[in-house]
Amino acid sequence: MMFHHEAIWAIAALTTAGVIIRPFRIAEWVWAVTGAALLVVMGLIPVSMAGAGILKGGDVYLFLIGMMLLSETARANGLFDWIATSAVNHAAGSTSRLFTLVYLAGVVVTTFMSNDATAVVLTPAVLAVATKAKADPLPLLFACALIANAASFVLPVSNPANLVLYDGALPALGSWMASFALPSLMAIVTTYLVLRLIERKHLRQACASQVEPMRLTVGGRAALAGIVLTAVLLVTISAFDRPLGLPTALAGVAMALAVSVLARRSPLTLVKEISWGVLPLVAGLFVLVEAIDSTGLIGEIAQILKRAAQSDPTAAALGSGSLLAFISNLMNNLPAGLIASEAVVQAHPPRLVVDNLLIGVDLGPNLSVTGSLATILWLQVIRRGGEDVGFLQFLKIGAVAMPVALVTALGARLLMG
Repeated sequence: MMFHHEAIWAIAALTTAGVIIRPFRIAEWVWAVTGAALLVVMGLIPVSMAGAGILKGGDVYLFLIGMMLLSETARANGLFDWIATSAVNHAAGSTSRLFTLVYLAGVVVTTFMSNDATAVVLTPAVLAVATKAKADPLPLLFACALIANAASFVLPVSNPANLVLYDGALPALGSWMASFALPSLMAIVTTYLVLRLIERKHLRQACASQVEPMRLTVGGRAALAGIVLTAVLLVTISAFDRPLGLPTALAGVAMALAVSVLARRSPLTLVKEISWGVLPLVAGLFVLVEAIDSTGLIGEIAQILKRAAQSDPTAAALGSGSLLAFISNLMNNLPAGLIASEAVVQAHPPRLVVDNLLIGVDLGPNLSVTGSLATILWLQVIRRGGEDVGFLQFLKIGAVAMPVALVTALGARLLMG
């Protein structure tokens, strides 16, 4: 039995390493699916357990499908390019002002369309406009990367990890805002101030005062209207404490079809451009966590969490949130969030502890470039655009920005009681 458990842990560790490091440049989802398949083929878990793990992610898959359709529709119709170009022209030759406008654009996109949308569709638009404006792209690209995580708990829809940690049972919108409005504001503001301080030399440089303005096409205007309507819909649904997956998926399908008709484009073109590999990636991770749970490891974590919460809820909240923030950089925040979610289900800790765990899993990945799916996607996007950021280069910024934002966000949540 001990060898059985060790084999599961070994496969889980190697799979997670494959997802983060991507040896031989093999896609992340391949490693996740291969690891899950090995667990079944080697008889370490039954097929029924793997199936149960996959089904647990139903709401997350639907949410991701909807958000990917919304994001790709907006990108294909020039909405993000229009936003980025407008930011340059409003910056009027000031790189510092351009940095602030890009950061604010990232806050809006992350809040209403998820952190992955900021990484995948806003980042290339910002990179293209930085080139046009003859500005140093790295401060602007770091703004996209860090805000993708710092603003990812403003709303339940801001990060798929939010659905994961609460196991699909998200708090009602009013309750969510009561818990996270101040902590998310603190995270956004402190991350901005730290990044601006670190990049101050680069931000003193001038940039082009004007680039050729873009006219928003009919499709772009329709995409903008669709995003606004979807945001209103999801906020309303959150207020009634209902699952977000199916409504998000339906909104994404409806917007993609409607905008494609207006723009006279085939919706199949949109479908082909979406990176669908994220779905088997998440499904594979759900299976891995189900297997780890079968070894009793998550149960032990849950007992530790339960005892800590009973002894001193405030210390447990601060400690568990901080620990999860750093663990998310060792194993990526998706599997870390899944494990934390299972531990929460078994331990039934106070809401304060769960909220601080969410802050840790959302904000922690700003430490390293491998911390979240959003930052991994961000790195792929900038490499395709001819830029690159090494692990240590990102860590130099993340080692300052993440702890400062984490302390202020966790502290704000603790002060709220």
